[in-house]
Amino acid sequence: MPTLPWSVPNTPPRHAEAHVMASRFETRTLWGALRFFIRTPAVWHQVSRAPGAYGASLKASPLRRTFWTLSAWESPEALRRFARSGPHGPAARGLRPLMRDAKFVTWSATTDELPLDWADALKRLE
Repeated sequence: MPTLPWSVPNTPPRHAEAHVMASRFETRTLWGALRFFIRTPAVWHQVSRAPGAYGASLKASPLRRTFWTLSAWESPEALRRFARSGPHGPAARGLRPLMRDAKFVTWSATTDELPLDWADALKRLE
């Protein structure tokens, strides 16, 4: 599947700090990958409306059972609110038993660096 391009739900202020998060998820089975894939549109729509979201992108390799996310937020709290709310919150809790592996990294960037670089994010997730 091609990468869902960097989406900018809220125009970030110039020269501001952004809280960045990248993740990698690997499901145990193809069934788990299918369930992850099916829930993606609702969560992607949620990102597009999330307060404090500065941008997000998704890479998916369903046949390899692996998914990557990359997002920028106005604060760690904005990211936490998004992660706990629906549909992301229930999807994450429901998919947790289907995961073989998950990795998360966070760092700071400036809003002038947006959109973020996938190569850098993937290196940080190694």
